[in-house]
Amino acid sequence: MKHIVWKAYWDFEKEEKFLNEMSAKGLALTDYSWCRYVFEEAPRGEYIYRIELLENSAKHPESQNYIRFMEETGVDFVASFICWVFFRKKAADGEFNIYSDTESRIKHYKRIRTLFSGAAGVNLAAFAVNLTAVLSPDSSLANLFGGFLSLTIFALILFTLVLPLTKKIKALHKQKEITE
Repeated sequence: MKHIVWKAYWDFEKEEKFLNEMSAKGLALTDYSWCRYVFEEAPRGEYIYRIELLENSAKHPESQNYIRFMEETGVDFVASFICWVFFRKKAADGEFNIYSDTESRIKHYKRIRTLFSGAAGVNLAAFAVNLTAVLSPDSSLANLFGGFLSLTIFALILFTLVLPLTKKIKALHKQKEITE
């Protein structure tokens, strides 16, 4: 039986936790599209899930090669959404970590930070355009509202996504220095 869950995540680690909790309840992810998770019943805890942001879309030849490589190591490719891919591995096969070293984890966090920084930049630019429009004699209330909304979204992205990722990256750099 299929179960559909509508949920939005901005933190891939929380999303992974959600998927693994669903697996523990006996629901295996079978498909994903924006905020829509499709699950089917499966033995409880059968799979461990991991999510990764690739450098290119999942349909890009380099990404396809990487996905094939992962499948050759016993990992199932479940779904993709633009550059995000969802993998799973049978829990009986042991631990499942995509990144075994600190440097690759740092690179992954940097890719995610770059994505969110771009979104923040777009909103900051929209704020600037609306601010310029507000200062013109032909401005409307819509420009003021649009500017405020863009600035609010910029601040949310910056403080809830970009800065926490920057802290994680710094912590991983410190960890790397200690272990080397």
